[in-house]
Amino acid sequence: MIDVERLAAVFANDSYEIESVYRLVIQPRSILREFRTIKYGFIFITRGTNQITVNGTVYELQPGSVFHAAPGMQMEAQVTSEAELEYYSIYYSLDKQCAENSEHECNTHFKLEPGALPRVIEMLLMLHQNMHTAGGIGKLRVKELFLSIMHQVLVGHQNRKSSSSPNIEVIEEAIAYIKRNYMNPLTLEELAGLHAMNPKRFSYFFHKYTGLRPIDYVIHYRMERASELLRTGNFPIRDIAVSVGYANPLYFSRAFKKKFGVSPSAYGDQI
Repeated sequence: MIDVERLAAVFANDSYEIESVYRLVIQPRSILREFRTIKYGFIFITRGTNQITVNGTVYELQPGSVFHAAPGMQMEAQVTSEAELEYYSIYYSLDKQCAENSEHECNTHFKLEPGALPRVIEMLLMLHQNMHTAGGIGKLRVKELFLSIMHQVLVGHQNRKSSSSPNIEVIEEAIAYIKRNYMNPLTLEELAGLHAMNPKRFSYFFHKYTGLRPIDYVIHYRMERASELLRTGNFPIRDIAVSVGYANPLYFSRAFKKKFGVSPSAYGDQI
């Protein structure tokens, strides 16, 4: 079984390079005959189901499954769904020292099950689009997207394992995720999916531990950040709105007034 913390440390600390990203659509019941892998790589299933055999180990993959293999492995695959199989593949290289270390976490095959996360699919698409962007800024964007994808996948996989009996750690991770992403669009479905729960169950446990429903907590946290910006600088209301996740300044102002009893401009004048 893969150690999620050690794998996370690999991609946080080790030297590697993203070499190529592909999006593939394979017809139903297609068979890929046995071959030997050449590169390190991940497969992210977005549609359909697939059965992969690697060095005699069989993996059943479905939407949300993430599979990894290393160079020199015997592999064969078959689409097992009646629908097309769609997936993204990301190939990367390790530095020589890591590649020659047989105990290295990446020199093995494994499967992660974070579940079908809309944010991961969105970032895979962006990674595919940005893969050939020239220059250092382009390479930085590729690595940023890859690391964001891996963070989502590893957290999702870890949470999925512990979701059968939600505890305070799961809710604390959900809160930490909200605090990292409050400026982005967030939905109950996304937050629940990240923690491998259906929305109703996730909302129940979140409320049990925090006293707030998940989206109410998102709004609460956004308003707290907005009040900080109003206290620390003379920023236009529209800029503050965008900074805390609201494209519509009027909608932001209404939410702010509901929280604090005054409009953002009046709040700023009181300071």
